[in-house]
Amino acid sequence: MNSRDSILAAVARNQPARQPLPEVPAFVSEEADLAEKFARVAVSIGSKVFRVKDLEEVKQILLKEYSGARRIVAAFPELADMAEASVAPGADPHTFADVDLAVLPAQFGVAENSALWVTDTHLPLRVLPFICQHLALVVPQERLVPLMHQAYDVIGAQEYGFGTFIAGPSKTADIEQSLVLGAHGPRTLCVFLMEKL
Repeated sequence: MNSRDSILAAVARNQPARQPLPEVPAFVSEEADLAEKFARVAVSIGSKVFRVKDLEEVKQILLKEYSGARRIVAAFPELADMAEASVAPGADPHTFADVDLAVLPAQFGVAENSALWVTDTHLPLRVLPFICQHLALVVPQERLVPLMHQAYDVIGAQEYGFGTFIAGPSKTADIEQSLVLGAHGPRTLCVFLMEKL
């Protein structure tokens, strides 16, 4: 037996006894209107929030809010007349360095902190939410959960290769203690709470 195997065998013999997981209390939110709570928190951290009926309404708002955007990429075929709506699988991420606006779906949102769960299930390219100058996320209003505790219950039941929570535009105050937007990602975040997707 070599030294590596003897070390691993010693570690395996000296494992602590298994303990049952602790009981986690059921966390309950007192908030009646999750969309209102989500919007209030999202605005307080720098996002814009719009309640919309459908993707046509999303398109009209985007055309107004981002009229100067030169390159728009969207994960919605319904927006193909204003954006690149089909990204080739395996596309070189470096070719998206000039994206002004990315319009992407979020699987659900969390009312307590306005975090939106985005996975590679519906992303044309993983880098898009981070490399664009401006980000717009669309989430069905009925897919809001009150607290992060419920969010982790939802995530635990899903299968995905990549997932991230996004809340607000990218910001940091590490640079000379001045707030800088867009230092590590999009400068703005626009959230569309849609009645139905």
